[in-house]
Amino acid sequence: MALPLEGILVLDLGHIYQAPYAGFLMAQAGATVIKIEPPTGEPLRRRAMVAGGSVPMAMLNSNKKGLSLDLKNPKGQEVFLRLVDKADVVIENFSPGVMGRLGLGHEALLKRNPRLVYAAGSGYGQTGPDKDRLAMDLTVQAAVGIMHTTGYPDGPPTKAGPTVCDFLGGTHLYGAIMTALFARERSDKGTYVEVAMQDAAYSTLASAIGMHFGGQLKNVPPRTGNSHAGLAMAPYNVYPAKDGWIAIIVVTEGHWDRLLRAMGQANLIGDERFRSNPDRVKHMAEVDRLVTAWTSAHSRAELEALTREHGVPAAPVRTLEEVLNDAGMHERGMLRWVDHPEVGHVVLPSTPLRIEGAPPPAFAPSPFLNQHEADVLGGLLGMGEQEREAVREAGGLGPRFSGR
Repeated sequence: MALPLEGILVLDLGHIYQAPYAGFLMAQAGATVIKIEPPTGEPLRRRAMVAGGSVPMAMLNSNKKGLSLDLKNPKGQEVFLRLVDKADVVIENFSPGVMGRLGLGHEALLKRNPRLVYAAGSGYGQTGPDKDRLAMDLTVQAAVGIMHTTGYPDGPPTKAGPTVCDFLGGTHLYGAIMTALFARERSDKGTYVEVAMQDAAYSTLASAIGMHFGGQLKNVPPRTGNSHAGLAMAPYNVYPAKDGWIAIIVVTEGHWDRLLRAMGQANLIGDERFRSNPDRVKHMAEVDRLVTAWTSAHSRAELEALTREHGVPAAPVRTLEEVLNDAGMHERGMLRWVDHPEVGHVVLPSTPLRIEGAPPPAFAPSPFLNQHEADVLGGLLGMGEQEREAVREAGGLGPRFSGR
């Protein structure tokens, strides 16, 4: 079976995380994705000056081809437009209006190629009062309410450790692109899609919003530490072990009874303080003390074995080193050790999407700046070396790839 997106040509103008992740998912599904960067490279390349800073670049751009064009230069624009004529998708996450000011906005490109899907990612949307607000993952976490709901009640607002808004934005942008490509199969017409990181992240607040409308806040910040965001489930927390921590959650009454048996506390089954979830929520502190006394006496491995044996939802809090070596994700092909020409021996991800009969493509490392100029411009547009050099001399094409 051919990969699902074979034959789809994507021009990926993305930088940092949001749009490049959408392009990464398309490349992993078989699309030909050309990563187009300015002559100095996209901002993520500059992190190479910090040890390990190049790894995110390698993570998000494997299986893409590298091309460097100056879109502010008329000759660079000319080459880009020739690629647009052949493309199925253009992805970008510049500040709203940037592409339009260059004469390369969605109206112009769709007029030139009516079957094109033009996808724009942003922090706060392409319209509305906040469209020109500078957006980074941290600032969007602050604006959307994630920080206000993260941390402990007596502590300051806290950001989520991972860059959740960028990747939620990139995942939703991929979904928007695929929806538009599906619609194009019926209408034969392309379209313009856009995703705001703030919009994509809003639904993650579901439990906290429920607490808000339930009247439980009473002007108290909805920060619940490791407890349920709506304070509506117990036990639901991260508990200490001899050698770290373990997360335990009880969703059903069956889970609670099984947890009591795992703890050697079967005598508490049916205790009126803990009989139902509302009862346990009412006695949440007591529940947590009971579970903590048990977990503190065991190692993470012992607790994992006991909770698995009794069918209790739980997982040890693992270190990054442990996650990088997760046997299940390596067996499934989600993670793989690779020898990357720029960042060395590292673990890099595949796609989380699994389609029967269409495994992810063989790994190809993220490109060096302008690495595939000859392949793309020569092979796709038929531009000979002399013509490419003329564009380079005019300032429209990035530096010649020298092998690194």
